[in-house]
Amino acid sequence: MSLESLADFFQPGIAPDSLSGVNRLQQAWPYLSVFVTLFRGGDEEVLMRLLVLRELGSRADAPRWTPQEIAQRFAYLNDTKLATILGRLREGELLVYDSDGGQYQLSEGARVALAALATLIDFAGDDVELGYLTSQVAAGQAVGQLSDDALKHLLARLNELYGEFAEALESQSEFRIRAAQHRLEAVWRWVAKSTEVIRSLTADDTLSLSALNQAQAVALAQSRMLALAGTFERRLAQLAAQRVHLGSSGLTSTDIADWLRRQAVGQLADQLSGCLSINPEPAFIATPELADMAEFELLARERAKAGNTTLPGSVAAPLSGELEVERLFAAEAMYDELLTLGLQLGESGADHIPIRQAVLADSYNETAYRLSLLSLIGDPESHGDASIVAALAKLPFTLHGGEAVIEPEHPEVATLSDARLLPHPPN
Repeated sequence: MSLESLADFFQPGIAPDSLSGVNRLQQAWPYLSVFVTLFRGGDEEVLMRLLVLRELGSRADAPRWTPQEIAQRFAYLNDTKLATILGRLREGELLVYDSDGGQYQLSEGARVALAALATLIDFAGDDVELGYLTSQVAAGQAVGQLSDDALKHLLARLNELYGEFAEALESQSEFRIRAAQHRLEAVWRWVAKSTEVIRSLTADDTLSLSALNQAQAVALAQSRMLALAGTFERRLAQLAAQRVHLGSSGLTSTDIADWLRRQAVGQLADQLSGCLSINPEPAFIATPELADMAEFELLARERAKAGNTTLPGSVAAPLSGELEVERLFAAEAMYDELLTLGLQLGESGADHIPIRQAVLADSYNETAYRLSLLSLIGDPESHGDASIVAALAKLPFTLHGGEAVIEPEHPEVATLSDARLLPHPPN
């Protein structure tokens, strides 16, 4: 895959190799192309390719196959179809043929793909998507290759489940709440497993700052979800107290609602046949009644609203959202970068730091936010704070310049101030 062919997908002036996401995918393309070969075509073709490849990879004691052994193993397949499948696997470099020994063997990319698919297939068929994501995080930690993407996917799934459970509670529907409670019980063991993984992550001193922040966010999402277990029980108890019992029949309004939910539309229509009658509304009404209704709607209702001086009830302060958490991460990252630049400044002997080295980030939004943080440096009113704001205010730098602008090579930032950070002289 060439960068020239990718250029058509981007806006004019945007180089594909300037984007970190494109570069990362390009580096992994030898392995990604394996999945392209496996999953290209119809569903039946994909299923049979996976069947043949998994069978060929299942023989660990003798990983090489002769054509005769392959024919015997897949005697239940059509010969023409089998030859087509083997040819496609060879063209995609999943199956390597040794002409000297006359044997087939799987390529490195095919082995990696089979290992990934084995985990996915083992988790399929059950409500364990949280377990699969947790296994990816645990495996990355075990081999020292923890992926930020795996942590983000786990955090996103936890937030999705929490949102589904919260919506069920807000609906006041007993059926939705019971379904959400069963869903929580289904993923409970995986939440417990992920809690153990996150606990070991936060205790790892070698973990990067970004990964540690992600792990702490996952721990917060887990605690919020686990707190819902008691909420489900309390809400169901409240709804149970509101049930209406139908005489001495032993039935309640919940039983009737459950029975109605399980009936088809046609069956309900048959049940209601002959039970409804049409009552025509009166086509006239006296003028005095109309005047009274109009007076109430136009005057009395508004007067009642204006006379209502009851203060609103107290509410809990909203929790900090994802936007505040992202800004906190950005501020901490900028603080670490300024410390690094200060050390490099002392080693190189330079007398200032251009602000483009301190504020330019991958996106325009983060760059603008970093630029606004420069005003905190040296601010005496922020020194007493115990947060990252106080740490930025105490940095030994002074902001100078800024009369002109520069044009950095950035896909989203066109111009930037030419200001610079001067270090304070040593005491």
